[in-house]
Amino acid sequence: MNRRTFLFSCTKPGQTVEELLLEKGFSRRLIIRVKLLPDGLCINGEKVYITHLLTEDEVLEVTLPEETADSSVVPVPMDLDILFEDEDLMVINKAPGVSIHPSQGHFSDSLANGVAGYFAEKGEPFTCRIVNRLDRDTSGLLIFAKNSLSSCILSEMIRNREIHRIYLAGCHGNIADLVTCAPKGVTVSPLSSTSHTDSDCSDSTKANFFGTIDAPIARVCDSVIEREVNFERGESAITHFEQLAYLPELDLSVVKLQLETGRTHQIRVHMKYAGHPLPGDFLYNPDFRLIGRQCLHSWKLTFDHPITKKPLFFTTAVPADMQFMERCNL
Repeated sequence: MNRRTFLFSCTKPGQTVEELLLEKGFSRRLIIRVKLLPDGLCINGEKVYITHLLTEDEVLEVTLPEETADSSVVPVPMDLDILFEDEDLMVINKAPGVSIHPSQGHFSDSLANGVAGYFAEKGEPFTCRIVNRLDRDTSGLLIFAKNSLSSCILSEMIRNREIHRIYLAGCHGNIADLVTCAPKGVTVSPLSSTSHTDSDCSDSTKANFFGTIDAPIARVCDSVIEREVNFERGESAITHFEQLAYLPELDLSVVKLQLETGRTHQIRVHMKYAGHPLPGDFLYNPDFRLIGRQCLHSWKLTFDHPITKKPLFFTTAVPADMQFMERCNL
């Protein structure tokens, strides 16, 4: 048996079991699954219903359904860079060129296959619950939820923008050019001399700038995958960015980006729209002289643990093909 059990004390006497579960982050779908289990909801070892009115001294014991292996994901041995793991979640540093899910042509070499293999070695079932998604050619930090409750809470945190994701990108040209010539929806300002920056690039021009791209994104007509900025039919998309340095010998800006929304290809589309596309992007800027894939890395993650509420912070170094950024002492 592989089941996670939680104890919840009543903080609002008179509230129902269902109200307490919703307060703790359970989805209504998960509540239905739990209440159907013989031992899903108990107080003092006795089963209770979701309509039970809680008293101040009662402690609700909740046991989640048993985890079952995802039959669509074949377990495969794989070297994984696991930065953190406990009973509720994992944080993994994904290598570039690795798909998250099995897909056509990648049935057994996705990250999900590797994580399934990791749990198979431990004799534990694996259900693929990826919280934040990355494109195949984007490297960096990913969160896996290890049970149904942590998945519910983390997914809601993503929707509420409570998981803060910071990316590093290399962008063609000097972002400073946007100060005098920015397209619709793009605002840019220079950082003041007293502004804090967490980078120190040698051999670079440190004329740092920050800005926001507020430009809706839509799927390109007649394309399954490609996106574009479209102010008529696009969905709201907002990207905040800061130029950490300009590398004149590469004609490249090192840029820190934070997403306020999470549209498909958002950073890649927004930077192309701004006139500073990512090198190595096969869809939006197929210039592979510097790097063989889009120059984009999921660099930092900050969020509260879904169960313990303890603040968590993760950062990871850029991979080998982005080592030219290391001179910035990131």
